[in-house]
Amino acid sequence: MEIHRWIATFATLCCAFGPPVSAQSPVFTSAPPSAAGVHAATAGVSLATAFEAAWQRAVAAREVQGQRQRAEAELAAASSLWATPPAVSIHYRDDRLLSNEGVRETDVALSWPLYFPGQRAARGTAAEAGLAVADRAQAAARLRVAGEVREAAWTVIGQQAELAQADALVVSLAALADDVERRVRAGDLARADALAARAEFLGATAQQMEARQRMLDARARWEVLTGLAAPPVADEVAAATLAIDVVSSHPQLWLASATAEHARRRLELLRTSRSDPPELVLGYRNEVSGRSEPSQNSLAVGVRVPFGTSDRNRPLQAAALADLDVADSIEQRLRERLGSEAAAARSAVHSAEQRLTAERDRAALLRERARLIEKSFRAGESPLPDVLRALSAAAQADAAAARQHAALGLAHARFQQALGLLP
Repeated sequence: MEIHRWIATFATLCCAFGPPVSAQSPVFTSAPPSAAGVHAATAGVSLATAFEAAWQRAVAAREVQGQRQRAEAELAAASSLWATPPAVSIHYRDDRLLSNEGVRETDVALSWPLYFPGQRAARGTAAEAGLAVADRAQAAARLRVAGEVREAAWTVIGQQAELAQADALVVSLAALADDVERRVRAGDLARADALAARAEFLGATAQQMEARQRMLDARARWEVLTGLAAPPVADEVAAATLAIDVVSSHPQLWLASATAEHARRRLELLRTSRSDPPELVLGYRNEVSGRSEPSQNSLAVGVRVPFGTSDRNRPLQAAALADLDVADSIEQRLRERLGSEAAAARSAVHSAEQRLTAERDRAALLRERARLIEKSFRAGESPLPDVLRALSAAAQADAAAARQHAALGLAHARFQQALGLLP
């Protein structure tokens, strides 16, 4: 009977997935095999390589690059010798259109905005804090892209596993249907048995086509995200043994801390800048009082000091205080949320390991049941529908085990994501 070949095929596929994954072992050593005829066998790509490829294509990479360039420009401006760019003013006056007595006056002045005491240092510190925010924003953006890559990779791996199981079931049912038809022609079985076997084969074929389409959709999303045609290979090491306090180095928490520090530095800068900057003015004047009078030259030195009023400073200070309060609140809530998410992700890993063990045990039991019913069928003690139901139940159990194996890998990946670790 060809049923033995079906059982051997599924046993081989299940063994290919390896033993249950422990907290100290890698999640996968290789990706499940893809369907023959859908994609040519190609070497898979690691998640680290796929992540870097996705980062190069990500819009977020361009956004954080622009943010860093702005922060670097602000830092360069903070190192300037003057608070704002210097200005030059030129004035010319004569009486040509009035009395026309030859009176002329020319003024040229340069003004340099000056820093208040401590303002330049505060401005530089605020600019450095802004640069730190840009760096932390890049790390947080890279982590977000890593999460997208992980989700897409494990979706592909899970769909490939399901398609492999569907392919194996179709091959086995085709062989069973052929064997039943031979026995019908020999007069050992009724025609109804051949029709039932062929119907089961066609149903499995339809499920195979659905699985293939889901796998193709997952591969298309993977290629759009990473720009890579090669399928993913899950080669990450499980992070279940890591302590949850690793969350303290989470890129999102770093970004929140840097944002709060930037808000504090901006508030300090505002406190040293209660008005517009004072200006040092150096002027030159050329003056002619009449046609017969010689010209007179003079130099002028002055200081312009704007007054800082509450109408100007109160709204700015209130806005800075509000920004600081919001940034501190976000940091505190984020620290609590990340700790909770890490604990939940760790629990999900343990739960997925237990479910995988249960699914594998269930699949083994149903395969053994199929063997026993097949023996009974050969002995003429069980009808064909019982064999078909046993085969279907075993196939569904094997598919569930394959899905759960991919779910375990995804749980490990999500735990690493919750801890802020890159592939």
